[in-house]
Amino acid sequence: MHTDTNEITKYYIIWHMEKTLQVINKLQETGLINKYAIGGAMAATFYVEPILTYDLDIFIILPESISLAPLSSIYEYLQNKGYTVEKECILIEGIPVQFLPAYNKLLNEALENADEVSYGTTATFALKIEYLSAICLQTERQKDKERVRLFKEEAKIDMALLQTILRKFGLERKWNEWTT
Repeated sequence: MHTDTNEITKYYIIWHMEKTLQVINKLQETGLINKYAIGGAMAATFYVEPILTYDLDIFIILPESISLAPLSSIYEYLQNKGYTVEKECILIEGIPVQFLPAYNKLLNEALENADEVSYGTTATFALKIEYLSAICLQTERQKDKERVRLFKEEAKIDMALLQTILRKFGLERKWNEWTT
């Protein structure tokens, strides 16, 4: 009997990702984060073909009570659970996770409007494709330009919502430059 290595790898990743998301859900339940959503390349996989990525970007809104060294309480909690730090990430169930506090109005709004989605059987949150597109425009990296092209070609984008977001955050010109 032949076992497909790709299938085994796929299920291994899904299992570890689900376990990772369950740990992140627990962070929200304990009050260490108010709200979170998957961002970056991993969020894009809910809308387009998978994009190669090294880590899981988790955008977060922290409780107002956390001010100095805002991520230290999250890292301390996770390290006490046996997870280890690797560069700017913490390894949760083998998945490198980077926690990124919302640092501007666009990210705050994106988090407030995140979609509840399922990863396997685990409930989680992901930034909407319209917000992912706007965030890519705002960060202006070359890989973000490629993602915007991919989103436009492959994703089902609510253009009315996207235009509202672009107008609100002054990104219409950048969208036109990158997509025409």
